[in-house]
Amino acid sequence: MEQSLIDLWYGFGIALQPQNLMWCFVGVLIGNLIGVLPGMGALSAISMLLPLTYTMHPVPAILMLAGIFYGSQYGGAIGAILLNMPSHPPHAITCLDGYPMTRKGKGGTALGITMIASFFAASFGIAVMIFASPLLVQAAFKFGPTEIFSIMLLGLLAAATMARGSALKGVAMTVVGLLIGIVGTDVNSGAIRFSFGLIELNDKVELVALALGLFGVADFLRNVNRMHVVGSATKVRFRDMRPTGAELKQAFFPMVRGTLIGTLFGVMPGTGPTITTFIAYALEMRISRTPERFGTGALEGVASPEAASHSKTQVDFIPTMSLGIPGDAVMALILGALLIQGIQPGPQLMSEHADLFWGLIASFWVGNILLVILNVPMIGVWVKVLQVPYRYMFPCALFFIAIGVYSTNSSLFEVNEVLVFGIAGAIFMALDFPVAPILLGYVLGPLVEENFRRALRLSRGDLPVFFRNPISAGFMTVCIL
Repeated sequence: MEQSLIDLWYGFGIALQPQNLMWCFVGVLIGNLIGVLPGMGALSAISMLLPLTYTMHPVPAILMLAGIFYGSQYGGAIGAILLNMPSHPPHAITCLDGYPMTRKGKGGTALGITMIASFFAASFGIAVMIFASPLLVQAAFKFGPTEIFSIMLLGLLAAATMARGSALKGVAMTVVGLLIGIVGTDVNSGAIRFSFGLIELNDKVELVALALGLFGVADFLRNVNRMHVVGSATKVRFRDMRPTGAELKQAFFPMVRGTLIGTLFGVMPGTGPTITTFIAYALEMRISRTPERFGTGALEGVASPEAASHSKTQVDFIPTMSLGIPGDAVMALILGALLIQGIQPGPQLMSEHADLFWGLIASFWVGNILLVILNVPMIGVWVKVLQVPYRYMFPCALFFIAIGVYSTNSSLFEVNEVLVFGIAGAIFMALDFPVAPILLGYVLGPLVEENFRRALRLSRGDLPVFFRNPISAGFMTVCIL
């Protein structure tokens, strides 16, 4: 522990160097702005800025990219709560209760709780990185195909049961997500599946297009002729963001549970933050005495997923930097930036590039403090977006969505995907089918299939293999229960 504190002190010396501090600030500022803009996200921002890092020193380059990543988490929550626009897929679940709170005039409370939960969870995640990195790296090696399959299966079951209303509709929407998730090239055999002859679908259906279509465009299509539902009269002042003691008490334990879930998933290689937020939300709904409040503006439905997202974001760097296994597409880009700089991720990175590793950890705290300082005075700017007349907001938001999706892969086909999913999402909503399980079914489906097949290949078709390992047996037992 003493050595870890010495290393952290060394890291602060690196992070607070003027050049590194400047690039950290640039990263969190860009990330925050990108996160708020509908249709934009960390993936597109880092993609566009990746060439800039070619000529930079490794430490400021990685500090800037990391700042964009966790900065967009803050901004994404603001967009989800105020505009019902999840620019980053993990915030799709925040829309379910964050936006109803805004429509009730409690948007400031939702934002205040989000900032508190985010900072608390990020600080906990950073502490875990500092003191438990060596132990967590060893634990990560224990997760093979059987363990990953069992926990992903639990995630799918959570997705099917978290929907309000008919459980059958929740299962149906999860299956729709599974079907969308298997479109494209099979990672095991290389066969093209369900692409219907469209070359653009050979890769897969784009996650950003699916999320923005189902949650952004669908909501606009449903509300385009109902001007009174738009929160144009919403006002959020600084004092509105200070939650009462009762609200803090209500959000505290969900915040702690979300943080622990995010930390648990953060150390698992190959799991993205989207899975984490959905499972945190499902858990809160399961243990709540009044689950019918969820989806209508429940504070727990905002605090827990946001805490899970931020702790997951910080701990995500452990498998990425220590094992070279990215948790999602954004971490894969950061991994690519490390390789561009000639740095090989792995257990040896902590000793061979101590300035990068500990400087990055220290910069997380610096960056999160900068984000709190930035967001408090600028909240009025984000609220002004709601005061734009809907006839201007609608085409502008669609324009940003189209630009954001197009900039990811320079593909007009993906822009059309957004339109298709937007129309489908509006139809599902009109028929009272929940759309959130579609997204989790899409994310988890390929992981469940890939690890199931891999586990069976390694065990030569022995199905009981999932109950032989204590970790996978535990998760499978929970699934059955």
